[in-house]
Amino acid sequence: MVCPFDRAQALEQRQRDQAIAAALAQAPSSGPSLSHCEDCGNEIPQARRALGGKTRCVPCQSTFEKGAQR
Repeated sequence: MVCPFDRAQALEQRQRDQAIAAALAQAPSSGPSLSHCEDCGNEIPQARRALGGKTRCVPCQSTFEKGAQR
């Protein structure tokens, strides 16, 4: 017998994956992403590059956005 919690978790994961795929399909691409961050040179993760138009890794983008708010 399958545990109801396992079934619920599998359903939640499937729905999450579908929502992410739908959001990626609708997201406007602003051109290809860079493979490495323009600020620090670290590799930008594939999942982030798939969004298109990414030029910075998450930590550098966060720092960049904090600086723009001042």
